[in-house]
Amino acid sequence: MDFWQKQIDRAQELAASVITNELLVFYTRLLQAQREVSEFLRTTSLTGELAQDLPLFRSKLDAILSVVEDVGPPPLVEQSRSLKTAAAGDVDKMLLAYWATPSDTEFFAKSFLQPYGRLFEARTETTDEKRCPFCGGKPQLSFLQNKETTAESGNRDLMCAKCLSTWPFRRVVCANCGEEDPARLAYFQTTAIDHVRIEACDTCKHYLKGVDLTRLGIAQPLVDEVAAAPLDLWATEHGYKKIELNLIGL
Repeated sequence: MDFWQKQIDRAQELAASVITNELLVFYTRLLQAQREVSEFLRTTSLTGELAQDLPLFRSKLDAILSVVEDVGPPPLVEQSRSLKTAAAGDVDKMLLAYWATPSDTEFFAKSFLQPYGRLFEARTETTDEKRCPFCGGKPQLSFLQNKETTAESGNRDLMCAKCLSTWPFRRVVCANCGEEDPARLAYFQTTAIDHVRIEACDTCKHYLKGVDLTRLGIAQPLVDEVAAAPLDLWATEHGYKKIELNLIGL
């Protein structure tokens, strides 16, 4: 089963069982649109240079726009309608600007280009372990998994918000500023969602959510991070800022 179908199946499962189901219904539809974009990209001769490739798949942005108009929140619906009537050059400028300097507030560019990013894992020149080695993006989340059957505890990886690639990262280190002092690192989780936790730093006051696959192997980090939206409220109330907002804006 491919990556996108795994995310869709997990989102549908959680939408039927958690209090954040309205968010997950929207996110499920969004994942389906992203899968549609991904499938189209795989049938297209692309170069990996976005400026050259955009004319070949720009039209698939309509898949994202249609989902937003159908089930998205009002502010995004208004933006979607504006993009539908925008000149191709203006749309390209918006997408290229995001690709060069990603922002977690650029919903449409981020959601549309994530499938494109997953296809091109050409390593960058970055030496910063806190940034994606493929595209230089910020981490969206962390997750623990046992990569070796004899391991007693999970290995930690980060997932990129821009291209959804993953890379290994040290267990007890802030993914934003690199703080290594355990006394400066804070954690929070609830019994209701015990496989997801807040991983916060008291030095830079940033956080992300970590998904523990050693506790719940059927979890899909990208989806379970969205489903654990109540944890973001705790982090915000305690003065932490998320390293990178997810597509739902949390």
